[in-house]
Amino acid sequence: MDMNLGNFSVSLAVKDMAAARDFYTALGFEPAGGDGQRVQIMRNGTTTIGLFHGLFERNVLTFNPGWDAEGAPLAAFTDVRELKQRLHEQGIESVTATEAAPTGPASFLIVDPDGNPILIDQHV
Repeated sequence: MDMNLGNFSVSLAVKDMAAARDFYTALGFEPAGGDGQRVQIMRNGTTTIGLFHGLFERNVLTFNPGWDAEGAPLAAFTDVRELKQRLHEQGIESVTATEAAPTGPASFLIVDPDGNPILIDQHV
């Protein structure tokens, strides 16, 4: 069974957006999206990190079904609702609800055995 989760990034809970942005810029990352205040998406080649101020309590592993490494929509992908159902069938329950719409943007959160949050966040 193919479990393609889409683009991967790490969403970092930051205390000081400017300091975090400066730090990751020094590591070669460049701003690639977000409002720069609460959300700053940074890229270095094919590596993406998200800096989030006041939105998450912990760092989060993030997968984006339907996006490639640059955040461009893919022609074909496994919908977030199908991914949630497949995980449910394997005994992995989400800790948040998926939107009721049959298609389009939706997300859910699962937690691994060590308490690490994993966000499956579809934007298309």
